[in-house]
Amino acid sequence: MAKIERVEIFMVDLKPKVRRTDAIQSFESQETPIVRITDADGAVGVGYSYTIGTGGPSVIALLEHTLAPMLIGRDGDTIQAIWNDMLFRTHATAVGAITSLAMAAVDTALWDLRCKRAGLPLSVMAGGARDAVPLYTTEGGWLHIEASELIDDALAVQEKGFLGSKIKIGKPHLSEDRARLMALREAVGPSYEIMVDANQSFTMGEAVRRAKVLEEVGVGWFEEPLPADDVGAHKQLAAHTSVPIAVGESMYSLSQFKDYLASGACSIVQADVARVGGITPWLKIAHLAEAFNVAICPHFLMELHVSLVCAVQNARWLEYIPQLDLIAPQSMTIREGMARPSPEAGIGINWDWDAISHGAAMTPVVIEG
Repeated sequence: MAKIERVEIFMVDLKPKVRRTDAIQSFESQETPIVRITDADGAVGVGYSYTIGTGGPSVIALLEHTLAPMLIGRDGDTIQAIWNDMLFRTHATAVGAITSLAMAAVDTALWDLRCKRAGLPLSVMAGGARDAVPLYTTEGGWLHIEASELIDDALAVQEKGFLGSKIKIGKPHLSEDRARLMALREAVGPSYEIMVDANQSFTMGEAVRRAKVLEEVGVGWFEEPLPADDVGAHKQLAAHTSVPIAVGESMYSLSQFKDYLASGACSIVQADVARVGGITPWLKIAHLAEAFNVAICPHFLMELHVSLVCAVQNARWLEYIPQLDLIAPQSMTIREGMARPSPEAGIGINWDWDAISHGAAMTPVVIEG
């Protein structure tokens, strides 16, 4: 039981290679907090989280002044105990995005450390349900992209073996969304999945109205149609449509997912490791969803989620949005539309520390016992 002796905190600001827009926002940058933990045996675990352009310095401050110091001298294998202590140490700011993102960076580092000490990849350590998962792409479906370009991207990834594409919706008029989706459906055929994402932009009336078009198109799911904290509205919408309702990227605790599942307000959960506070709660959410016979199809973070969706029984898809290739190349393998996690011990991310140092948005913080 080697004790934690050193915690290092970094942040890299990664600029997306393509323009990313949806119905409510534009993804301008990716602030990426990184935590590196070293124990008394010299074993090292690395974890991270992200923002889409705001809040990164607040995450770093919470790590530096509150969470990292409490790790010194702790047994890194006691992940659940550390997670509980972090939650109650930050009780006045939990549940919430900044706290969850900071906790996630620590929790993923602890899981990386545990896996490396055990000599196992995360996909096996956390369950070992499968060795590959189907991919769908979001990167070619942003709201500003013209229909012809949506079609070109979908056909290109379909040729590579991808089985689906996600399209952002929320154009000013229903007819605009319908035209884009119908043109895409005609191009890709009936068996290629089209998912849609409204990013919480609709009222109840508009969501019900647009769901009729989505039924006509035959979409795979209707993602974040309404404000994420309105469980009742999602339950009402689910009763109005045969289209599966997907939620989760804007939820921050196990209990929030419990409320949705117990209410029958969704049929797909999209828990995001960074936003729920790490791997420890993500696995609980996945298993809770399985108990309700609901699939988990996580949001973003494909380089980390690929291991987790291969660990659990009820995962259906992995979302393709390249995130870390500038600082962590070759972190997963894609072949014929299937993603495979790294077989190496750890969470499966191959960090390039020279690139991290070059792209650092702050002077690294070091906390030692």
